Amino acid sequence: MSIRPLEGGLGRARSSPSKSWFTSLRIPLGRPPKRHLAIPVFSFLVPSTLAPHKRRDSHSRHATPFTYRLLFPIIATLILLALPTIAVALLALLIRSRRSTLVFSHTEIERIWRWEIAQGHYPSRQPPGVALSGPSTETLGSISNPGLPSGTRAGGFALGTGPERKYLSLPVEGAKMGQASNIPPRPAFGSVLDLDEVMRHCDFSEGKYVRDCLEVLRVNAGLQESWLRRGKLEAWRATFVSDGQRGGKRNARTTPSMNRAILNSAASSFSNHLSNLERHTLSLPPSTFSIHSPPHPSHPTADAACDPDNPRIFHIFWAGPFTDKPHMAAISFLYTQHLQLDLPIGTPPPSSFCRPQLWIWINPGPASSLPNNRANEEMRAELKSNPWSAPLLHPRFEQAVKFQLWNTTEQLDGIAELKGWRDMQLFNTHGKKFNSPKADPNKPQEKLFSRVGSADSSSYDRLSVVLSDMARFVLTYRFGGIYLDADTLLLRDWEELFGWKGAFGYRWSRLPLYNTAVLKMQRGSAIGSWVFRTAVANGLDFHPMTLSRYTKDAGVDGLVLRLPDALFDSPWLNVEDYQRDRAAFPNFKSFDDFFETPKDDEGGAAPIAVGFDGFFRGAFSYHWHNAWWRPFDPVRNFPDLGPRFQASEQAARAALALANPSSPSPPIEEPSRANSTDLSWSAVMKRTFESYLRGETPNMYGEWIDYSEV
Repeated sequence: MSIRPLEGGLGRARSSPSKSWFTSLRIPLGRPPKRHLAIPVFSFLVPSTLAPHKRRDSHSRHATPFTYRLLFPIIATLILLALPTIAVALLALLIRSRRSTLVFSHTEIERIWRWEIAQGHYPSRQPPGVALSGPSTETLGSISNPGLPSGTRAGGFALGTGPERKYLSLPVEGAKMGQASNIPPRPAFGSVLDLDEVMRHCDFSEGKYVRDCLEVLRVNAGLQESWLRRGKLEAWRATFVSDGQRGGKRNARTTPSMNRAILNSAASSFSNHLSNLERHTLSLPPSTFSIHSPPHPSHPTADAACDPDNPRIFHIFWAGPFTDKPHMAAISFLYTQHLQLDLPIGTPPPSSFCRPQLWIWINPGPASSLPNNRANEEMRAELKSNPWSAPLLHPRFEQAVKFQLWNTTEQLDGIAELKGWRDMQLFNTHGKKFNSPKADPNKPQEKLFSRVGSADSSSYDRLSVVLSDMARFVLTYRFGGIYLDADTLLLRDWEELFGWKGAFGYRWSRLPLYNTAVLKMQRGSAIGSWVFRTAVANGLDFHPMTLSRYTKDAGVDGLVLRLPDALFDSPWLNVEDYQRDRAAFPNFKSFDDFFETPKDDEGGAAPIAVGFDGFFRGAFSYHWHNAWWRPFDPVRNFPDLGPRFQASEQAARAALALANPSSPSPPIEEPSRANSTDLSWSAVMKRTFESYLRGETPNMYGEWIDYSEV
């Protein structure tokens, strides 16, 4: 073996080989060597005793250790042998990462599209994600879509048979008599936000800015002063109401060929690892409906005007003891949604009114635990004694907030498409599987399975997050409505989103993937059945990024609309260094800015100066991304709801004193001006909602809460 410098050394002078960056490793071939294999290596990797530029006489050559003389041939041989193995491994990894998650054939995917269109769950003018080809007895032009106005075609294939749309004029009028001009009107009952138009103004992939999107949303909702924009605003109209006419009898959503279970064929391409499971068919409800559907048994407390096929339910999943985090989500719901809280308790709603409800699903213990026979009774007792949940049990909120016990076994057994889930690994997220706990309680895996809640960033309750990824699909499939992550605050009325009959999630920031922190799906839908069958065939993985693979492989992206994150997660792009040239207000550069406003804030105004109305005005919600251990209001880290809920406040203050015996209990009064600090956005939001519940200020729509009884 010999070592020689490479001539030139990547641009260096040939006359100075000692400065070359590379040298060559010459491996003799045969004995005696007649040919050599030259391999370039970095010069600094060559031991000084073998450096080619050193003077090498017989003495120095004999002084070279035998180990070094064999080192490079051995390394070179190992590299040559390893290269094919590495290449094969990388290729296998690439193939595995691109392995199709598809469960159904193209024909079966087409049937899913047809079923959803016939149900009115595709109110979009966009063409479908698969090429539809009707049976011999049916032409493309005869596919009816009750989600589109009569005579309208979507992508040239489906004929609309639904009611006509009347788009509301801009600027929006409708403030109550004597109401301040800066107080917006409630959305009209039955109004719908045209999400096709929203995509036109807000789609990040088309270069649209969050800042501009929020202005369009504000104008459509009347959340912006009408005199700020002059001229014709027809191009921004995105909210419509239906005239109630369908051009004929409103009896069936489908053509005769759709009035049977069209998806009763077994999936033809199950993964091999599911061979031990019984292959069963998708179970779908009949594809017809009537105007006066009876109340669904899962939703007996809904108002008479509520559509049982499209219930106005928000679902939140929470594991462990109730804290200020789900409490904040709940009081933001009370502050923004149309719940008739401005009327005395017990006032019957108008015949044409449907109140939304918030269902808070409580998993009492660790994600892997099974509830006992007294779990529901124990949950109710815990909620009554917990200072953060007790106020929500007040009769004023009885028709709005519903606490439900989550039972994983019961919920999953209630879905036919999840048959066989008991034989699978329950906790699987984005390809990572969490094995069942072992006997040794000192092992980290055991601690993971016994953890409830997240005390800090190092003790994250990951299994509850994995379970919630599954729970959102289970809840919307079984009960309908919209799922919200518990780290979500509602910022405006969602009437117009409930009116859109299609399913949707939102975009994962800059990536064309799903984030299911907000998820709307119809009860018992074909797309829901498809999700469960696909997840079962792929290891019971419900991670949002995995869902993105499912929809892409199957070509059903259009059936779950991926809305821009401007609607629900406005600062996300800005946090990831996008659109900072025209950032939305407030100008968050980190999600931590919500809990602690930077001292060098470039947004211009402190949160307390602009208040609730200055916080991503126009967005429907704000997602604060998992900082479960950070208090919303460190100075007043207790429910501050006034004398009516004094017992809850005292219990919370006592718990704080017990947890921090060295610190005095937080005073009722604010600190003196000399010791005060700027309020964070999180504190401003908490105090805004609380002032409404105390009866000191109206909500964002000018409505005062009324605690009197009929």
